[in-house]
Amino acid sequence: MQKSFFYRLLFLFFSIAAAAQTPKKPTTSEIYHSLQKLNFVGSALYIAAHPDDENTRLISYLVNDVHANTAYLSITRGDGGQNLVGPELRELLGVIRTQELLAARRTDGAQQFFTRANDFGYSKNPDETFEFWTREDVLSDVVKTIRKFKPDIIIDRFDHRSPGSTHGHHTASAMLSVEAFDLVGNTSKFPKSAEEYGIWKPQRLFFNTSWWFYGSKEKFDNADKSKLVAVETGNYFPQLGLSNGEIASLSRSMHKSQGFGSTGSRGAETEYLEILEGNKPSENNLFEDINTNWSRLDDGNAIGEILNPLEEKFNFKNPSEMLPQLLKAYPLVSNLKDAHWKKIKLEQLKQLILDCGGIFIEAASEANSVNPNQNFKVNIEAINRGKSDVVLKSIKNSEGKILWNEPQALPFNDDKKIEVTVNSAKQNPPYSSPYWLNEKGTVGMYAAPEKLIGLPETPPLEQLVFELQFGNTTIPFTKNIVYKFNDPVKGEVYRPLEVLPEVTASIPEKVLIFASNTSEIVSVVVHAGKDSISGNVNLQHPEGWKVEPAKQAFQLTRNGETQTFSFTVSPPNGQSEGYLKPVVSAEGQTFDKELVVIDYEHIPYQSVLLPSEAKVAKIDIQKKGQNIGYINGAGDAIPESLKQIGYSVTTINPSTISEKSLQSFDAIVVGIRAYNTVPELAFAQPILNKYVENGGTMIVQYNTNHSLVTENLAPYSLKLSRDRVTDEFSEVKILASENPLLNTPNKITQKDFEGWVQERGLYFPNEWATEFTPILGMKDKGEAETKGSLLVAKFGKGYYIYTGLSFFRELPAGVPGAYRLFANMLSIGK
Repeated sequence: MQKSFFYRLLFLFFSIAAAAQTPKKPTTSEIYHSLQKLNFVGSALYIAAHPDDENTRLISYLVNDVHANTAYLSITRGDGGQNLVGPELRELLGVIRTQELLAARRTDGAQQFFTRANDFGYSKNPDETFEFWTREDVLSDVVKTIRKFKPDIIIDRFDHRSPGSTHGHHTASAMLSVEAFDLVGNTSKFPKSAEEYGIWKPQRLFFNTSWWFYGSKEKFDNADKSKLVAVETGNYFPQLGLSNGEIASLSRSMHKSQGFGSTGSRGAETEYLEILEGNKPSENNLFEDINTNWSRLDDGNAIGEILNPLEEKFNFKNPSEMLPQLLKAYPLVSNLKDAHWKKIKLEQLKQLILDCGGIFIEAASEANSVNPNQNFKVNIEAINRGKSDVVLKSIKNSEGKILWNEPQALPFNDDKKIEVTVNSAKQNPPYSSPYWLNEKGTVGMYAAPEKLIGLPETPPLEQLVFELQFGNTTIPFTKNIVYKFNDPVKGEVYRPLEVLPEVTASIPEKVLIFASNTSEIVSVVVHAGKDSISGNVNLQHPEGWKVEPAKQAFQLTRNGETQTFSFTVSPPNGQSEGYLKPVVSAEGQTFDKELVVIDYEHIPYQSVLLPSEAKVAKIDIQKKGQNIGYINGAGDAIPESLKQIGYSVTTINPSTISEKSLQSFDAIVVGIRAYNTVPELAFAQPILNKYVENGGTMIVQYNTNHSLVTENLAPYSLKLSRDRVTDEFSEVKILASENPLLNTPNKITQKDFEGWVQERGLYFPNEWATEFTPILGMKDKGEAETKGSLLVAKFGKGYYIYTGLSFFRELPAGVPGAYRLFANMLSIGK
């Protein structure tokens, strides 16, 4: 019975997270929980490096047990990780992981912030990290967030004193936090944010330690804990029907692209925090000696006298009883001198007034997207499901223009429907796309408008303000305009209303490899963002390349309609790289963006605008063999890349592998992390070994060294490690200059290792049987050379190759040398 109840709650939380635009309809217990948060005047900020670094158990404790205003500052958006739910990497993965963090925060109740730092990939120490991050800019963002959020306590996930012991981003996040702690009170440091938000002085800085940081539980048990504060985070919340551990697991399970699904825990759970700055508090009281009552604020005592008793007298059968007291407190909260807390508490109070009054208001567009400066219809729904007298006085746009002004009483349970026309006036940013992708940044930093730095996403561009009158009190309520439709399977579905361009264009293939001087047909897809639009599309190209025709006319009649145009692209003689860029001219404007849609069940529907371009590369490349079998792993674009250079690639279902089914392939390639994610490979491995023994070529790409489905992933002994080379510019040493992998059919030289992106490779083997030949040596600065990045062994009549080189990043990025080396791997023995 308990298990069934938990899974119902699990479904409920996932449903909430999957539809961020869905209006909240809280239960009485949730209203009481919100009242407790309203009466707590204190804040906590948790700081770490990436999505999924945060301790959701401690964050949930601060929100749901302490009732503190809590936020997580993730220095990056996790752009450099892997993706277990789809093919998106880099910027698009960052969009997914941003939304996963927001889904996690909707689950545990905290807020979310970011800096402009780009997760460029793994780094081994903070020195390497700050070679890519502009330290002063990231520090400025951290200081700005602290001044804006004004936390009483700050908690770091990582230790600032242990560089080299973990991911460089991890240590860097703690170093930035410690440095910012001492700067936020200095007006001369980052004066822009000091002027906008004022200076601030947090009371305490903690490091959220655990036995993991000590190396073992035994070492932690024997360690000096005089500076540690123990916090019990395993409490159960009857109002929510969940323990803190269960909420934390639901929150962490939102990080689906990282494969961090988590099972709920019940019972006692102790967290340890080391005090770094400020006085050490007592156990289970991180806010000790910090005034977190209404009396903290000027004129706050009068508010507390009204609101504090409501907790003791709360009527779970009829929470509307406290509506008169909430309305009595409203003008007092509105007149608070402390602008920071006034804004926070006013929003909390207004939401409680709606919830206790049983009032539902909604603004739903008839279209899922609009263009800048376009008129569109919005359907208004307003209903009073409580017994209080409520009047809908007016509806305004976000600029204060009155759209409807016919005051109407909202009788009990009488659903009012109104239609208004809204104009999507041009704004900055003009579109709903993620703001940090609007301008080109650097490898380590995103560009962003000053006013948006730190925000998790682009603020809703279309909102309406409802004025509701309760007796003599008139209160404005701002609501995002949403898009709502009925799905035959899912029923009522909400999506964000998006402001998008009138037209976009894209080249479906993001990397176009020309292996000869032969011309190729390149497709350009023009996508209408409105009804009835026409114009011309041309294809900008690098010098030396030719494109015919110069431009083509298009005419599209319906929003969402597409038209595909073919351009003949001819490469120059010799090796050359550059970009093709489709540009559309229509309605007196120029459009150079492509529209990418991200649609997963666990996060809101996302429209992302990116620079419309495709990399083209003329490569001097030869190949042998033709038919490639590909076993998918955790997801990569290698098959598409191999097709670019003329291979025929067939996806192999690992559950149907047999000796006969493999006979037609010249080579078999195994996708990244397949031996971590495909259980069938444990049973198919003997058959794959037999394929090699009979003369086939098998290439296995990187796997992590834990949770392997089989330890026997090669015909000979092979042991994986955590060895990696993160510097994509590091020198590559040729260890076996006569080996076919470096000579046939392409001569591999140092030039082939130029232009690599993000890293050289990861999870290299560090032990292997003598039958293997190491081909390349490489290392990061200050480290010993690793030789396991590319290993080849003759087995029977065929060849087995294991490689940790990051081909899954290099081929989609169009790196010529990576293509030439991979072609040699496929060609060996032919």
